[in-house]
Amino acid sequence: MVSRETPALPGWLEPARTGLETYHNLLAGPGIERGLIGPREADRLWDRHVLNCAVVADPNLGLIPQGTTVADVGSGAGLPGLVWAIARPDIRCILVEPLLRRATFLSEALEVLGLGDRVRVERGRAEDLVRTGWVPVGVATARAVAPLAKLAAWTLPLVTPEGVLLALKGASAQEEIDESGLDHARVVLCGTGVVDPPTTVVVVSAAQSPQ
Repeated sequence: MVSRETPALPGWLEPARTGLETYHNLLAGPGIERGLIGPREADRLWDRHVLNCAVVADPNLGLIPQGTTVADVGSGAGLPGLVWAIARPDIRCILVEPLLRRATFLSEALEVLGLGDRVRVERGRAEDLVRTGWVPVGVATARAVAPLAKLAAWTLPLVTPEGVLLALKGASAQEEIDESGLDHARVVLCGTGVVDPPTTVVVVSAAQSPQ
């Protein structure tokens, strides 16, 4: 269960507290039991995983447009896509996950969280979806999936010409940008004062990316 030490949330995120706590408990229980989350992460699920993802969805940042559809590639246990869907009732999410056991967990989580009207699980690989009648979305995202250059090649075909890739990265984000050849990509730090360290996001615009 969520600790009584659960910290205060930013005002915009407070309405999502119940949903986030329910999701946290799913990660701490079935998520760990099924090997989607490492057991050593149990004591830091809230800050390192749930809040780390949630702060990126802050409407004031403007990274995720109002009413957009997000494709979370390699969604795994639902990070960040499922967190964003909880935090932002205005958006829709497609959780793209090729592995059956992870896709099963995601489908069960949707039922528990009551998000089936706005979120769906798409079992498959991003690079295969564009050949199967995929409808482009406004935002693609991924967390700890692949190096930036490879990730951009997989995900940017999934978004509209005006769309973006939001890649959740670590301290080496700028180094990845330099190595990727995506010279227009930029780093945004999210959640300063809420999570420590702030969440590092690499923003890649489809319009400026080589086709």
